[in-house]
Amino acid sequence: METVLILGATSDIGIAIAKKFAAEKYNIQLAARKPAQLEAVQSDIKIRYGVDCTMHAFDALQYHTHSLFFDTLSPKPDITISIFGIMDEEDEAFENWNLTQRMIDTNYTGAVSVLNIAAKFYTKRKNGTIIGISSVAGDRGRASKLIYGSSKAAFNAYLSGLRNKCYDDNVHVMTVKPGFVYTRMTENMKLPALLTSTPNQVAGAVFKSFEKRKNVIYIKWFWRYIMLIIKNIPEFQFKKMKL
Repeated sequence: METVLILGATSDIGIAIAKKFAAEKYNIQLAARKPAQLEAVQSDIKIRYGVDCTMHAFDALQYHTHSLFFDTLSPKPDITISIFGIMDEEDEAFENWNLTQRMIDTNYTGAVSVLNIAAKFYTKRKNGTIIGISSVAGDRGRASKLIYGSSKAAFNAYLSGLRNKCYDDNVHVMTVKPGFVYTRMTENMKLPALLTSTPNQVAGAVFKSFEKRKNVIYIKWFWRYIMLIIKNIPEFQFKKMKL
């Protein structure tokens, strides 16, 4: 059996992806800042799917620990999926540098730190997969998602460059842009049902696209065209809009 490392496994999407891969007979490594919160998930995966499932402490902001974290994983994962992220209230983040820095460091810097380590391992082995759960918010900067969107834009660019860098070494890198998802992070937001996915829908699309070795996916197909329209609005007009 191959092994999947889930970075940010306490998230609703992380749990759904872990269960989907387990259902397809992949062993699972659940990594999170508070792994004790995953005991019930670990037990459920082991019993329900009959695969190995382990828990690991991982903090995206503790960059100096990332090498040791990856080195001590046994076995080494064949697939690494980065799901962790944070979305603070944008007006508060604009006024408070600590919130701004936390979003940037979590959504971008922490992800780059740990995925660089995974990528170096996979390129030496000449095999492996990296999947980054990003956001449509990174497709164009908007006032309503100023800090969050810019951090995801940076992550999108990183994943694109990593895909290019690792191609010759048979390492596949996939970027996932879910759009709206019903999760604990969005439970206080009014989301349009047509544009919103469930964590299970995200998990299913991620697994299907992983099998097909796709490069960039939008969970609901029309998000690709919505964002294409937004990206092509002329800047002189776009700057006046409230999006």
